[in-house]
Amino acid sequence: MGVVNVTPDSFYDGGRHGRGEGALAHARRLIVDGADILDIGGESTRPGAEPVDEAEEIARVVPLVRAIRAESDIAISVDTMKPAVARAAVEAGAGMWNDVTALRHAPQSLALAADLGCQVVLMHMQGEPQTMQAEPRYDDVVEEVAAFLADRAAAAMAAGVPRERIWLDPGVGFGKHMTRHNLPLLGGLERIVALGFPVLLGASRKSFISAVDGGGRPAEARLGGSIAAALAGAAAGVAAVRVHDVRETVQALRVWAAIAAARG
Repeated sequence: MGVVNVTPDSFYDGGRHGRGEGALAHARRLIVDGADILDIGGESTRPGAEPVDEAEEIARVVPLVRAIRAESDIAISVDTMKPAVARAAVEAGAGMWNDVTALRHAPQSLALAADLGCQVVLMHMQGEPQTMQAEPRYDDVVEEVAAFLADRAAAAMAAGVPRERIWLDPGVGFGKHMTRHNLPLLGGLERIVALGFPVLLGASRKSFISAVDGGGRPAEARLGGSIAAALAGAAAGVAAVRVHDVRETVQALRVWAAIAAARG
């Protein structure tokens, strides 16, 4: 899953690709680089990010979804917590709703997910983007995240979302201490995979990489750690990795898979 942010303030690529032709050109590059899914986001969910008006988010996301769909049949995901944005994006050609709140942001989110008939990604986040990194606490991060995701999957199915349309995301970096929570969560991904749903892992360029690597490294200097996390996810059985660097990650996964196959 390649990331296409049409935001001015995302933690790594905010404002880098702009809107309109710049964002479309970036999407085209990710397709050529080997992306299977494009994740289009119009509101940053980095720690401390400010909310975006619903109409503005739609104006950022929908034209790009339409433009991509007009020239490609690649799977498109919309990264939003707002039901109106999800509806507009699906009507424009998206087939997946990637929600960092696990369909808890609005009372109508669960019912709308069922009505839209799209795939949904339910992500774990402790708190909300503005406050989620203020002293997150867990007794057992893996078990608590797994229990939350199982509960949200059950709620989605009860609302009418078919099981086969549900994905889970453990939410690396969302309401988790950089190393005290994120590393055990990555090390325990098999427990999330064992829930029986496809798992999406988003660890690309996140700050825990810098913490492991001695601290102070900006997002631009975290490619190696991003690939390491993607390979760990693949080894644990995740279904997809959400990344900024598609070409490099695809290459790493292909080599990793070839080595595994050569073992016999």
